[in-house]
Amino acid sequence: MSRILGPDEIEQGIQTLASAIRERTAGAPIALVGIRSRGDEVAERLCTILAEEDRELALGILDISLYRDDYEHLRENPKLQESDIPFSVDDAHVILVDDVLFTGRTIRAALDALSDYGRPAKVELATLIDRGHREMPIQPDYTGILLETSRHDHVHVSLEACDGEDKIEVVERNPG
Repeated sequence: MSRILGPDEIEQGIQTLASAIRERTAGAPIALVGIRSRGDEVAERLCTILAEEDRELALGILDISLYRDDYEHLRENPKLQESDIPFSVDDAHVILVDDVLFTGRTIRAALDALSDYGRPAKVELATLIDRGHREMPIQPDYTGILLETSRHDHVHVSLEACDGEDKIEVVERNPG
């Protein structure tokens, strides 16, 4: 059995993120850094919304492939992509952006990768979907969609630029 969220729910989730970021950062300079792949598209969409106000705003993309602790990911997706952070991370207020927060391991890898670029003044986390089930002490500062899942469910996110459509599918799986 599966559940599907469509483009309207994704758009609402991104709007929720943008509103929360706007409210908590109050026009201060921020740098959005999207985690490949799909976190970068969420970051781009947030940047478009936040650019409507008068603030200093930077956008970067972070590839964490070599920082992950699950090497089977490289076997499944051996394509390494470039990071593109065209601004100084030193003393910046960075908001890491990802599509789904699950165990926290991706964010741990992203923090390691980001530290290679410098020392930010502050790092926060924005995630389109928080599905729970952490294995690490990592929590989002901004959440677009809180999605209840079981530990064994699979959450598949499709976004327009990467996949040609906006869709979130939760495939329910029983352990064993």
